Amino acid sequence: MSITERREREKQEMRQAILNAAKELFVEHGYEKVNIRNIADKIEYSPGKIYLHFKDKDEILFEVHEIAFQQLFDVFQQVAQEGGPVEKVRNIGKAYLDFALANPDLYDLMFILHEPMNCAEPNGGWDCGFQTYFFFRNLVEDAVSQNLLKAPFGVDTLTISLWATMHGVASLHIRNRFKMLTPEQISAIMDNCLDNMMAAFKTT
Repeated sequence: MSITERREREKQEMRQAILNAAKELFVEHGYEKVNIRNIADKIEYSPGKIYLHFKDKDEILFEVHEIAFQQLFDVFQQVAQEGGPVEKVRNIGKAYLDFALANPDLYDLMFILHEPMNCAEPNGGWDCGFQTYFFFRNLVEDAVSQNLLKAPFGVDTLTISLWATMHGVASLHIRNRFKMLTPEQISAIMDNCLDNMMAAFKTT
């Protein structure tokens, strides 16, 4: 390995170490309570080292945000391997909900905080979000094209309506807004919300 190749590998390893540390701190303490020094302390480097790789905390969050979306996208690809068009749409909705509940703090970073979007345009756009959205949209479109789901206001409206249902349910639960319900009721409601929405758009 040449000196140039070794330096590039070390640079990438350092960048990954920063991202790993930042993700742990963001999830454990919340984005607002973490600063560059905290991240530097966790990997035992000076803050100046961090700035050699990222211009600020928002940019670090954006990178963490992209990694998280790739994880969700990988899950989507797995659950969309089986079943018919409508079942695949339902599987995506259930996988989204399971991901949110299994990773509530990470879900906040992905879907609640505004800060990742501050870096989206300077970094070439929100490709990670678009990739995930259009994967789901294409499955919805396939079901619509086979006359299994109806989309009276268009495929995008139907896709976002389904997404918004899962996002709303996940967010309410993560933020502890279901205290008026028993655990059994919550579980049943969360299992049935997507089906309830989809039932309104099934053709048969």
